[in-house]
Amino acid sequence: MNVLKSLSVWLASAAMLLTPVISSAEQGTKVKHVLLISVDGMHALDLTNYVAAHPNSTFAWLQSQGVTYDNASTSDPSDSFPGLAALVTGATPSLSGLWYDDSYNRNLIAPASSGGSCPGTPGTEVNLSEFLDYDSSRLDAGGGINPANLPRDPKTCTVIYPHQYVRVNTIFNVAHKAGLYTAWSDKHPAYEWVKGPTNDGVVDLYTPEINSVAIPIPVVTPTLGACFPNLPDPANTGDWTKSSFNVQCYDQLKVNAILNQIDGKTSDGSQSAPVPAIFGMNFQAVSVGQKLKSGGYTDPLGTPSPNLAQDLEFVDKSLSAMVAEIMKQGLWPNTMIIVAAKHGQSPIQRSKLTPIDPANIPAIVGSAYAFDISDDASLIWLNDQAQTGSVVTTLSQPANMATLGIQEIFAGPSLRTKYGDPVKDDHVPDILLKVNTGVVFTTGSKIAEHGGSNEDDVHTILIVSRKGDQSIRTKLPVTNYQVAPTILRALGLSLAGLDAYRYEQVQALPLAPIQ
Repeated sequence: MNVLKSLSVWLASAAMLLTPVISSAEQGTKVKHVLLISVDGMHALDLTNYVAAHPNSTFAWLQSQGVTYDNASTSDPSDSFPGLAALVTGATPSLSGLWYDDSYNRNLIAPASSGGSCPGTPGTEVNLSEFLDYDSSRLDAGGGINPANLPRDPKTCTVIYPHQYVRVNTIFNVAHKAGLYTAWSDKHPAYEWVKGPTNDGVVDLYTPEINSVAIPIPVVTPTLGACFPNLPDPANTGDWTKSSFNVQCYDQLKVNAILNQIDGKTSDGSQSAPVPAIFGMNFQAVSVGQKLKSGGYTDPLGTPSPNLAQDLEFVDKSLSAMVAEIMKQGLWPNTMIIVAAKHGQSPIQRSKLTPIDPANIPAIVGSAYAFDISDDASLIWLNDQAQTGSVVTTLSQPANMATLGIQEIFAGPSLRTKYGDPVKDDHVPDILLKVNTGVVFTTGSKIAEHGGSNEDDVHTILIVSRKGDQSIRTKLPVTNYQVAPTILRALGLSLAGLDAYRYEQVQALPLAPIQ
């Protein structure tokens, strides 16, 4: 066989692999429900390893029902806010305005709780995390968001809620406008921004505070058993994230909310409600298991430690419960399940871990420093943008590059090209530092973090599953930005209603079973 003929045979075979034998359209079904799951921290590598070790797992079953995108990437920066924004808005940080849950804005003023007067001088930290709660030690956040903790307009003193800080609409807004019922669950009340600028996108929003003090709760996990009357880790008196076991009990609350919604109830199970057209949650168990000293990985190949392995098993069994309930209610023929991750976690290879004191950043930047947020990347805002060039010169000195573990510096034209223009956009940092794999800005004991743009940060899980679709694995490079238009197309909604489609022409995932 000659070379050209061999190539044609190979291409024909590849085309067959990428073409579903039985499509959803041929079955005459239509997607009415999309369940979107973010397993925060879960790499594509984690999926590969888990399915290899557990061929009868729910993850393996989901792969058998649709497309696995082996080469999927999340947002850059890979923090939870831009990571979720990628999934539910399709927008990059430069469009959505969400760079991190804790950032800085040049045109707003500090919250009333900070003691600043209003009118005031613009320029303030915008902390949209548990900081916003009335009482972050309580699971219900003490009643949600305290307006006194919100940034304010410098002239009118009006507070700015998270949903007002995001600049684009969400898939929930598009669905709600079309008369569809929507729901979401996440880790802080600050995630109310998923409601979008009009504050009406998500009807049933459930946001138990993950940074609250871990308490006995009446739930049963598939791996730990009963969490009540005692937690699996009763010796731990910190918040839910301080124990890989406790966080499973926390996640189970959200799993139960999803099961209630599949059964046609509200998240708390107290009232009847339509099964949402778009609904879902984030899992924290894997992310916590990756960060804790007792967790992480045992080798560079991504073999999970025993604790992390149990966290992955918990997520798999939780997904199994959701799938079983979907089938029990007869919803599987009309349901799409998407499993993704807001972010990865770095480093996988523990020997690369390089803790760096974050206090080094303001010390090196000097008098031009206004604010930074640094996990395993560093976003820096300056109080005098005219000093950007001189600060970059300082940062690029070999000794400072080594002290901060800097791999690349983005500022000026390189920042404008890849990220955004801080001169024109009050959300955009003035300088972004990409650091060496393994650098984590911390003085604590965590062994991994996210937020950066290295392989372990951004190469995340992505599966799109539908009843009757052929199992496909593709190495096509795709991004989480493509999930939002994929969901809208699956539901038969116009992409023209999505801001990210209109402004950045974000496209649906290739090969996704969307009919």
